Amino acid sequence: MDEFSALYRRYAPDVFRFALHLSRDRHEAEDITSETFVRAWTSPEPIRLATVKGYLFTIARNLYLQRLRKDRRNVALEDELRDPRQDPSARVEQSSQIRVVLDRVRRLPEIDRSALLMRAVDGMAYAEIARALGITLASVKVKIHRARVALLALKDT
Repeated sequence: MDEFSALYRRYAPDVFRFALHLSRDRHEAEDITSETFVRAWTSPEPIRLATVKGYLFTIARNLYLQRLRKDRRNVALEDELRDPRQDPSARVEQSSQIRVVLDRVRRLPEIDRSALLMRAVDGMAYAEIARALGITLASVKVKIHRARVALLALKDT
């Protein structure tokens, strides 16, 4: 039990952040995080510590995809991302830029978005992402590259 508690304390914030990026809903991300650890706890297979983060992300992603298939609903991100240290005009400009980037991220295919988030937000290794998504290492590199190119295209628009 102590091992699982330590595992939860170490990885729950990462799983939550990943689920939040996927679902764009705080409550759904909390549910996915909880369910991820319940499934890991009740799994008949032992958790291999060398791949635990990828294993947990795989569970979280599968839960998200199940909910997506079940609900078929879209939840918008909050448009208000305030920094109290900035003046209002700077906040408006930054908020506008953030909305454009988040919109572009939302438009990426789900698997590309997942790969990009795993790499950019959570710093996962390409091989670990490949295992988590069930695709080849080359495919991961291509998906992340294409996602980055799509986001960089924002500069031109």
